[in-house]
Amino acid sequence: QVQLAESGGGLVQTGGSLRLSCTASGPFRNYNVMGWYRQSPGKQRELVASVGSSRTKNIADFAKGRFRITRDIAKMTVDLQMSSLKPEDTAVYYCYALSVSVGYRQEYWGQGTQVTVSS
Repeated sequence: QVQLAESGGGLVQTGGSLRLSCTASGPFRNYNVMGWYRQSPGKQRELVASVGSSRTKNIADFAKGRFRITRDIAKMTVDLQMSSLKPEDTAVYYCYALSVSVGYRQEYWGQGTQVTVSS
């Protein structure tokens, strides 16, 4: 059974920093993509940043220049370093993993970690 364990959320003031960490466990030794999404109340879940197994990164415009994603494929971890946080970054952040094979595609989600940025 695949599990994505997240840590690092919390309360921070505007301009502050937080680091989110996610570790995958389960039967897979690698995932095609690992990354982070977020969801604010009343809004759809949106991509924050992701890293493919070829280390190609996909970073949302709002995250560019402020957030940094790193992935350790061997350890099956993905971290999100967030800086210059704004109140609009307040959301539940979800770790994400994608496994793709011939005739198979499966997404996995963590339970989410709350990030609150106070003004």
